[in-house]
Amino acid sequence: MYKRKVSTPAPGKISAQTFRRVIRPHLGASSPSVLVGPENGVDAGIVDLGSGRMMALTTDPFFVMPEFGWRRAAWFAVHILASDACTSGLRPSYLSIDLNLPPDMPDQDLEALWLAVDCTCCDLGLAIVTGHTGRYEGCAYPMLGGATVISLGPRNRLVMPSMIRPGDAILITKGAAIETAGMFGAAFPEQLAEAIGPDLAREADALFDQMSVVRDALEAAEVGTGDEGISSMHDSTERGIWGGLVEVADAGSVGLVVDRDAIPLPPAARAVCELFAIDPYSTSSEGTLLITCRPHRARDVITRLDAVGIPACLVGEITPAAEGIRVVRGGHEEPLSAPELDPFWPAFAAALERWPLDPRTSR
Repeated sequence: MYKRKVSTPAPGKISAQTFRRVIRPHLGASSPSVLVGPENGVDAGIVDLGSGRMMALTTDPFFVMPEFGWRRAAWFAVHILASDACTSGLRPSYLSIDLNLPPDMPDQDLEALWLAVDCTCCDLGLAIVTGHTGRYEGCAYPMLGGATVISLGPRNRLVMPSMIRPGDAILITKGAAIETAGMFGAAFPEQLAEAIGPDLAREADALFDQMSVVRDALEAAEVGTGDEGISSMHDSTERGIWGGLVEVADAGSVGLVVDRDAIPLPPAARAVCELFAIDPYSTSSEGTLLITCRPHRARDVITRLDAVGIPACLVGEITPAAEGIRVVRGGHEEPLSAPELDPFWPAFAAALERWPLDPRTSR
């Protein structure tokens, strides 16, 4: 009997085409208070609460890797969510969390994880307001359910993709491949020390603690929003800087041009990417914030971020949509498209096979 061959979709976020065909046209009841709904490349939805008050919401998997130790695992899981919320320009206020736990996760591990989540939320000023916790067959690390962060604030602090204009400057913080280097550094410190040297291995491990854009976004928004400064912010996570830039252009219905040689690549990130044959501009980079702002405020944003120890630099410009999405490499301009796959996960999976981790040693 003939069976139709069905291709297996790539892991990770669905493609922009699938999103537009399946998700975007079917969003339940319409509401005039929803200013920004689900969009490819938009980190947070925006709801107008009236009287000048705005609410931003973002939802993601609750991503927990116990191999990093519960403190680091919880810190990263919460900061992934809070980072997306902060790209709205509004400070995160509330967390709703659903924990779908592996059946064999003991109470002492749940307690260790939860105390670390509580500590991180206290540091961020996040109040946990509701949720669900249970053990279920088929649930496993690292995806332990999902969570939603809610941010509240005045309209004049709000940042939305509709604010982007041709001529806006494109800035980035920290550089490329921050998450990729940080994850490898935290997971394989001894192996990296042998392969790239102890100094670069320690620098890679230190990048783990840079895998957040909470402070980047909140500090940048202090300069001003809209015509006073910031027009958009986007967390450069899956598929890295190239994927993030394409998403920014799509969300704002604009074009852009960016100079690859202007994008910093920390030495540890370069070493890790070369070791594992990873393109540093296409790989996961939680911790790298993409910012667009009015050109006359670009220097103010960079100065503000530098003053609090967050490196930032100018890498490009927003252009009319008709000019397309372009990258300049070595003085030569070419079209830029979103990477089909994020090279981090295959490389990390291969490293795990080569160097298996024992979670018990890091808890």
